[in-house]
Amino acid sequence: MTSIVPAPAPAGPPHAQAMITVPASQPMVALLGTSDEYLRLIEAAFGDADILVRGNQITITGTPADIALIETLFGEMLAFLRTAQPLSAENIERSITLLRSGERPTEILSSNILSNRGRTIRPKTVNQKNYVDAIDKNTIVFGIGPAGTGKTYLAVAKAVQALQAKRITRIVLTRPAVEAGERLGFLPGTLSEKIDPYLRPLYDALHDMIDPESIPRLITSGTIEVAPLAYMRGRTLNDAFIILDEAQNTTAEQMKMFLTRLGFGSTMVVTGDVTQVDLPGGATSGLRVVSDILEGIEDVEFCRLTSQDVVRHKLVGRIVEAYDKYDQKREQ
Repeated sequence: MTSIVPAPAPAGPPHAQAMITVPASQPMVALLGTSDEYLRLIEAAFGDADILVRGNQITITGTPADIALIETLFGEMLAFLRTAQPLSAENIERSITLLRSGERPTEILSSNILSNRGRTIRPKTVNQKNYVDAIDKNTIVFGIGPAGTGKTYLAVAKAVQALQAKRITRIVLTRPAVEAGERLGFLPGTLSEKIDPYLRPLYDALHDMIDPESIPRLITSGTIEVAPLAYMRGRTLNDAFIILDEAQNTTAEQMKMFLTRLGFGSTMVVTGDVTQVDLPGGATSGLRVVSDILEGIEDVEFCRLTSQDVVRHKLVGRIVEAYDKYDQKREQ
């Protein structure tokens, strides 16, 4: 039950007051966090608002705009708890960001892709949700953005989801080994052992989503294939979920070769960061030109993620933003 009445306030924007009554069945510690951790986080995000808690009643004093957002935030938090989703400081911070952009957190953060060993994988930002939805709706999707935005991780999750639902018969994960260059021949071991380090990020994602002991069996049977891009030449991939990672390190010819491997009943996801091209000799990145070639073609979708979609450590997002600003200054 919420009511808003005028409240005395100092000179400045008009202030009002609202009261939220939390159901008696809901423990306040789950809503406010241990030692009021979540409450302090909300107070810091809305510095001009005052939030007072007595028993199961929360009184908010502030501008009508802040009150509306805080009320909605507490409503979303209660909705998470009703569906047995634990709250966290990260979820609350993301919820505040989503609400300020006009989105409902429960519609974004409750979109589960798959669960494994007690861990649930879901999009955490609006752009990530749009990316996941685009994969459901299109045959070829490009996920373009900086490191840490979940481009590859979410694509692998969608691939595993499709395999478990028997919509496909195999997963093919590939990436160019460009960074090895001519040094590849000097590395010790077999060709497979030489290339393996460049495919390791794909293996790491798989280990988060599939029981590790079953991965060798799935690879041996061909249900999951992790291979360098060069291994794709001359093939047609039917009934498969195919992911090309680090696509900024493909040439235009390699990108065309990969896209034309598409077979019936298959889905392709191409991921990359056009700001991190490692091609030798100033070669043009296939990922940079492909949007000019394919933009607007039906059943092909381009999804662009930004530093705001970074879901690694908070500092990663700040680092990406700092580099973006630095590059912009250099181009001026």
